[in-house]
Amino acid sequence: MTITNYDWLLFDADETLFSFDAYAGLRHLFDEYGVHFTQADYTDYQQLNKPLWDAYQAGTINAKQLQRQRFAKWAATLEVTADELNTGFMAAMAEICQPLEGARSLLESARASAKIGIVTNGFTELQEARLQQTGLGDLIDLVVISEQVGVAKPAPEIFTHALQKMQQSDRQRVLMTGDNPHSDVIGAQRSGLHACWLNHHGEPYPLNPPPHYEVRSLPELQQILTGTN
Repeated sequence: MTITNYDWLLFDADETLFSFDAYAGLRHLFDEYGVHFTQADYTDYQQLNKPLWDAYQAGTINAKQLQRQRFAKWAATLEVTADELNTGFMAAMAEICQPLEGARSLLESARASAKIGIVTNGFTELQEARLQQTGLGDLIDLVVISEQVGVAKPAPEIFTHALQKMQQSDRQRVLMTGDNPHSDVIGAQRSGLHACWLNHHGEPYPLNPPPHYEVRSLPELQQILTGTN
């Protein structure tokens, strides 16, 4: 696979390179405490979790606040710390994680002519565990995690930080791929990078400007990058 248009391919992590089934991970976590975690419990959890993620990406709370606040109620119920629950959740998610279809093939073939990076708002504890568990870590040249940088996508600072680490001055030679139109696509475009939306469900693109590319799967992206589509 020869890529002529890009020196670097950057990817989001959750639902871009890796599956992310939070409900399954939470059920696995709470099984350890003898709790049957139901779909209703998950709905309640998400009603708290989603606004916390919005606040984190807006920069109004930090990673530790998000991690603790989303488990505060359950920590009180189970008489454990929120940090303990968060660590258990990260371990559960790493255990059940699998690369998405085509991820390994794309990364293995792309490395022949480009470098590979991850730019993620996910947390260090999970990213490091699943890169090791899936074996994809050996295919990645750079991992940039918002928790470590101190700012989350779509803020341009995290992309600037990545470019500095990459020693890449030509932003047009960098393609960012992700499943989130706001944090991945718009974030990259506002930073001068090219962007690809991984649109798993064939939904209409909700923002402007449109991405440089739109694909339904990683094998489709591989075809575009090799000019075989």
